[in-house]
Amino acid sequence: MASFEDFKLNKQLQNAIAEAGYTVPTEIQRKAITPILAGQDVMGIAQTGTGKTAAFVLPMLMKLKYAQGEDPRALILSPTRELAMQIEEHIRLFSTSLDLRTVVLYGGLGPKTQKEQLAKGCDIIVATPGRFLDLYLDGDIHTKSLKFLVMDEADKMMDMGFIGKIHRILEVVPRKRQNLLFSATMSELVRKIAGDFLAFPTTIEVTEQATPAQTVTQTLYEVPNLKTKLNLLQYLLKDDTSFHRIIVFCKTKTVADNVFHYLERKYGQEQVRVIHANKGQNTRINSINSFKEGNIRILVATDVAARGLDVSNVSHVFNFDVPIVIEDYVHRIGRTGRAYNNGDAITFCNPAEKYYIHKIEKLIRQKIPVTPIPDEVFLEKTDFREAQDIAREIDSQKRKEDPDFKGAFHEKKHTLKENSRQKKPGGGKVGAKGKSAKFRKR
Repeated sequence: MASFEDFKLNKQLQNAIAEAGYTVPTEIQRKAITPILAGQDVMGIAQTGTGKTAAFVLPMLMKLKYAQGEDPRALILSPTRELAMQIEEHIRLFSTSLDLRTVVLYGGLGPKTQKEQLAKGCDIIVATPGRFLDLYLDGDIHTKSLKFLVMDEADKMMDMGFIGKIHRILEVVPRKRQNLLFSATMSELVRKIAGDFLAFPTTIEVTEQATPAQTVTQTLYEVPNLKTKLNLLQYLLKDDTSFHRIIVFCKTKTVADNVFHYLERKYGQEQVRVIHANKGQNTRINSINSFKEGNIRILVATDVAARGLDVSNVSHVFNFDVPIVIEDYVHRIGRTGRAYNNGDAITFCNPAEKYYIHKIEKLIRQKIPVTPIPDEVFLEKTDFREAQDIAREIDSQKRKEDPDFKGAFHEKKHTLKENSRQKKPGGGKVGAKGKSAKFRKR
């Protein structure tokens, strides 16, 4: 397909596509839109940033056409509220000339407003599984009219433990429906849910599973400790021409806050924001919107933002920490190099994180090029506590590979003799009756 016109979409959708600046369909769009329009169940596997959302939204809007009745006719399930909002944005973008009604449902705030929106009638629901079930059980959602069921980022939903909720949703939706499942990776759990969810699907795999986009240049720095990571980050960010729109991913909320405060002192709050699970919903939305609009240069985030954050022209993604859930690496670096743009993904790796780098390289079937730390970056000495934590983590990793391994921190076991005759603080030995030998009756 050379253009979107070849899909024979209606005039309203063609105009919306042109106004949105879409000209050439991506590979997943070329291969998925036609079978979806034909009514087939589709399982699509493609790396993040390749246009999966438009691949199912466009044919779905074409088939729904206009507002009809009060009950939803399409349900799109998403693992996170950020991705749910992103999908709803795509629907709004393409349905400007349609009168279709969309409601987005997610947790983290009271359900009152969402219930009021549902009561007005809707055609499409975009929801996280937990909030959808809550409102369904409260009687606010009627599923008898559902014609489409879409599961986006299915692997993340399985990682987050949604498999039980997904099965409950499958029990309450009509059997006769069209099912679409999209993901960047395909774990065993996803294969299992696909077997329950899809009927003789058309499988579309536009790249090998867990393959990073070709437009992303990957770089690895082997960094000894946290303080040196901060020094290296500051050194690289001096080039504000090249590093103009940046996401810094951290594995915990504590590290994210620490990195944010460090960067805030260097660049001021007007250039840096942080988002993670402890931040309120409005704060997170405002931070993401400010980043999209170019009002801030640096967004520090945990993996809560690794999926569904679709921002144009992100120049660099930093993995300040190597992700422990190795599939998240693909999704993190997919925030850059989107829509045929080039991007850079830079990963900082301490000695304990090399274990996960090896697993990531095996997953993506390629080596991540290692770049030496520039001479201008000061190498901090690793403090005692961090050195202990790194050593413990390395011991734990070796124990995973070899259960018989006993590292520097394994607990010494007392012999039976030591257990039965431990020394008391006073110097005497504990006898059979628990009295010191010094005061035992002769």
